[in-house]
Amino acid sequence: MAANLQGKRIAFLAADGVEEVEYVQPREAVENAGARVELVSLKPGSVQSFNHLDHGKTYDVDVTAAEADAGAYDALVLPGGVANPDFLRTNADAVEFVRAFFDAGKPVGVICHGPWTLIEAGVLRGRRLTSWPSLRTDLTNAGATWVDEQVVTDKGLVSSRKPDDLPAFCAKIVEEFAEGRH
Repeated sequence: MAANLQGKRIAFLAADGVEEVEYVQPREAVENAGARVELVSLKPGSVQSFNHLDHGKTYDVDVTAAEADAGAYDALVLPGGVANPDFLRTNADAVEFVRAFFDAGKPVGVICHGPWTLIEAGVLRGRRLTSWPSLRTDLTNAGATWVDEQVVTDKGLVSSRKPDDLPAFCAKIVEEFAEGRH
């Protein structure tokens, strides 16, 4: 039986430069499982996605990180893209929003370059995760154990490396989000 996210509220935290497929496919997966999704970003309006280095579609922001209450959400997804997490990790409201999910033991999904924001939030010491390979040293320096695997789960933190991993990532975040707090 497929996991049911009926009644769950999931935040996707993203800024301009988000990798489109890493936003769209996980969002569709949790929505198809019954969750309500909101796009949280740094400013009101819309977020410009990218397909690698080419502009993708824009997506309407539901609430800013400054206004969002992490306590109102059941889980968080941090899509990748290179610019997206770089913008997020330099914004105090976004970093605090992320940290609040870890403080509450809520599940978090992160893919590709997304862990840069987790490094800034200071939540990776002792955690095992994967990412885009170029983040290996950054994650190790932040106290994490980096592994090269399609999808890794560690106490509610689900991580994947790249768009090719999306089927496994999407299935695992739905499963973890259904389980709830860890």
